[in-house]
Amino acid sequence: MLEAAIRVADRGGVEAITMRRVAQELGVEAMSLYHHVPNKDAILDGVVDTVFAAIELPRAERGDWRDAIRTRAFSARAVLSQHSWALGLMDSRRDPGPATLRHHDAVLGVLREAGFTLAMAAHAVSLVDSYVYGFVLQEASLPVTTPDDVEEVAGGILRRLPAEELPYLAEMIRDHALRPGYDYTGEFGYGLDLILDALEARRAPHPGARDTACAEGSTT
Repeated sequence: MLEAAIRVADRGGVEAITMRRVAQELGVEAMSLYHHVPNKDAILDGVVDTVFAAIELPRAERGDWRDAIRTRAFSARAVLSQHSWALGLMDSRRDPGPATLRHHDAVLGVLREAGFTLAMAAHAVSLVDSYVYGFVLQEASLPVTTPDDVEEVAGGILRRLPAEELPYLAEMIRDHALRPGYDYTGEFGYGLDLILDALEARRAPHPGARDTACAEGSTT
């Protein structure tokens, strides 16, 4: 049932998830769904949990928290790019499922074991998730999906652009966006590394310091 609801949402967005449409996807009557779930909210809880289950859990081998969080961020981006309708649901449910809870616990575990204080772990989760969700949303809104699209769209803008009046924009399109091999998706890793660098700079110096009284809760 949940996979059917996800297929419905992939085609029509989260607003398309109704008992009737999910039943149609399964080839059954809508009333039969009530033998399995009490209402639509239960389906929404379930699809969010299913999406979380598809995201790779972070595991910090040899204490490498950066690699673990980076891998998890790339996995989250890949999954959410396939189900961008889920962006507004991921943190909205009041009754999160087991995969959702397990996922959040694993992320916090990596950070806490790496020496992040509770406050800094909260900052890190909020910052990384906001970045991932925002990038996916922006990427889904772009009018380009392939290098040929970039050439067509950016090239068209450049041809109409008054370069003398907007020299920096013209330079960016001509010498960056239109250069051979440019791929906007590469910006994701660059931005993520900047965030991880900043978090590393503010991380507690060692695991034993993670529970010390720190002032960063009010200053970071």
